[in-house]
Amino acid sequence: MAPTKENEDPSTNANEEWKKKAPYSIHEDGAGFKVVYEANCHCGRVRYQLNKEKPLASKFCHCTTCQTQHGAPFQWAAIFHKEDINFSHGHHNLEWYDPGEKSIAHKLPCKVRCSFCHSPIMDEGRNMILLFPTLINFKSEAEKRNFEVEMHMFYTHRVVDIPDGKPKWSGLSDDSDLIEDSPESAKKEWEKKKAEKKKEEKKKEKEEEHQDKKQKTDHKQNGENGKNEDGEKGYELRSKD
Repeated sequence: MAPTKENEDPSTNANEEWKKKAPYSIHEDGAGFKVVYEANCHCGRVRYQLNKEKPLASKFCHCTTCQTQHGAPFQWAAIFHKEDINFSHGHHNLEWYDPGEKSIAHKLPCKVRCSFCHSPIMDEGRNMILLFPTLINFKSEAEKRNFEVEMHMFYTHRVVDIPDGKPKWSGLSDDSDLIEDSPESAKKEWEKKKAEKKKEEKKKEKEEEHQDKKQKTDHKQNGENGKNEDGEKGYELRSKD
């Protein structure tokens, strides 16, 4: 959990090195960080800004971890780069949770929340962050539409059917199977990707087989050359005798 002593100097505390790295490092005024959205937790102690109009992707996740952590049927998450966020207030009110090891150490990937009201703030990955659009203070419906959900993940774990015509993955997107209610266009695109992936795998297998045969041939030739050299040396010695 992040330290909570208000009079502690972060520069002298090794435990607060995380503040100097994205996504927690502060973007100073004039550093080119253009504020597009502002967001906050339920109690308002944690506040942050975003500098991108649209996320890289927006998804509903139905995995059991998200259901448990959010106390909800599913999680609405928007993906951003770590440099796209600026925490304007509340560093001391952040805490972490690693659901894999069930630890509160800051170990990636992890969950991040407010230590006071316990509102989920984001999921921090190794390269990206998953923010929760419900915390963003949208000023119009047009802004909210920028975060429109594109797909469902882990839909086999759903607690309620959502017949919205969006692609529905049995697990992670692009790494599992598209299942019921997914649009035909998405299914065709996925079948195309799978065929291309299979083709690449076969190509790789052939290249590995070719390389293996070449190594065996080279090894055999080297062995025969060694025998020939030994025979020639023996003949020379016998001739001298």
